Order: sequence, then structure tokens, then C-alpha cells
Amino acid sequence: MEAPEPFVREAGAGDGVVCTHSNASTSGQWRSLMALLAPRFHVFAPDSYGAGKSPEWPSDRMISLADEVALIEPVLARAGPRTVLVGHSYGAAVSLIAALANPARIRAMALYEPTLFSLIDTEGRPPNDADGIRNAVAEASKALDAGDHDGAAAHFIDYWMGPGSWKKTPEALKPPIAASVKNVRRWAHALFSEPATLAQLGSLTMPVLYMTGKRSTSSAHGVARLLTNALPNVEVVEFESMGHMGPVTHPEQVNGAIARFLERV
Repeated sequence: MEAPEPFVREAGAGDGVVCTHSNASTSGQWRSLMALLAPRFHVFAPDSYGAGKSPEWPSDRMISLADEVALIEPVLARAGPRTVLVGHSYGAAVSLIAALANPARIRAMALYEPTLFSLIDTEGRPPNDADGIRNAVAEASKALDAGDHDGAAAHFIDYWMGPGSWKKTPEALKPPIAASVKNVRRWAHALFSEPATLAQLGSLTMPVLYMTGKRSTSSAHGVARLLTNALPNVEVVEFESMGHMGPVTHPEQVNGAIARFLERV
């Protein structure tokens, strides 16, 4: 069987930049960043498994972040030998595992709140900072089992964006988000079972821009506390008015920070 290939958005010319998106989203979240970077960089934005126009995960085996990296391997190869990785949430976690698999080809990373919850559980068993997302996944899973995709999306989106956020989401945007949340157990498995250790991630010496939102969740802040102390060449930027979905809710500010970082590195 041929290896599945992702759908990829592409723009510009120059050094390679690969942008990976969050859960319940698609490569489309990076449109404005791609337009900003295209005059100087060759920018790629793939859809992950089950997102946008990429194929569904084709196996009964539970997915890992390494499987997500394998899906975008053709994109990483096209981006060239000194690629910059840009990632948000789940996509930022995928970026870290891609860098760990082949650090020599990654020049730098710009990450907004990678969700490597396995690091929190390794530091100390529950109850811990990951309990909020663990509970949100459990409630979303119950809703899915009851056939309530809208309810599942509400549990997931309201955890990350605040109570009532799903209700306020424009009706036209709800169907694809609700459809994608069927994968919530799969996402959680990949993030909570990732075997990469803090010591291994601390071996990544390339420059890292680590972005967080002050209004984000304890799970995102818990991962940030661990990773920003482990990564040896990290620059931390905290956005005062943002939560976990900063790249979607405040793209101009986040994209500007990424562009300035790329100019420096």
C-alpha cells in the first residue's frame, strides 16, 4: 500500500518554512502568515491526518506523533536541509518530534503552546496541570458515544477558548469543527503517550521562539513551564491578552512575532 500524503498549501520562494496547525483546525489557519512570509520564504502548510483535505488515519493502531511526522515527511524533504518549523498546539508538538527525529535539518522553531501533556504526567502523576484537558477529552468522548458531535465540540472548544465559546462560534464554522472532534481520543492518545523525554527535547540546540498566551489553560502553561526550562536556546514571548488559540484569534500579533524571529535567525 502506498504511503498516504498530506494536502499541502504552498507559497513563496526561498528558505523553507513548514507550518503545522492545531487540532480542530486545518492548514488554512496559516493563510495570513503564509502571505506575510512568502516574499522571502518558501512556505508549506500541510493538513494533518483527518484534517482539511488530508486522508484519515488509515490504521486501527492508535496514532502517535511520530506517525504525524511521517505523514509530513515529503513536505519536510521539499522544504530543504535547513528548515524552520512553525507550529501551534498539536502542530507544535508534531514540530518538536520532527526536530528530535532529525535535528540537523531544522534551523529554528517558532512554537505556540505545544501540547506535549506526556511531559506533565512524567513529572508527576495526576492530579496535575493536565487534568483540565484530560477531563475535557473524557466529557467530549462521552458526548461522541452518545452521538452528540455538537456537545463534544462544545466540551473541547470551551476548554481551550473559555466557557460559552462554542455557542458564540459562527454557525457556518461549526460543522467542520464538530466533524473533526470525532478524533479527540486519538489526539489525546498521541499527546499523553508520547515517549520523548524532557532530557531528549533538551538536546535540541536550534533557536526556539516559544509563544504563550497569559490567558491560556493550566495544561498549556504546565507544558511551557517544563519546556522553556529544558530547551537550551529558547526565547519566550507571552502575549498578555491571548489564550491558547492566539494564532487564530490574534493572527497579526502572533504572525508579526514569528516574522521578526525568522528575520533574526
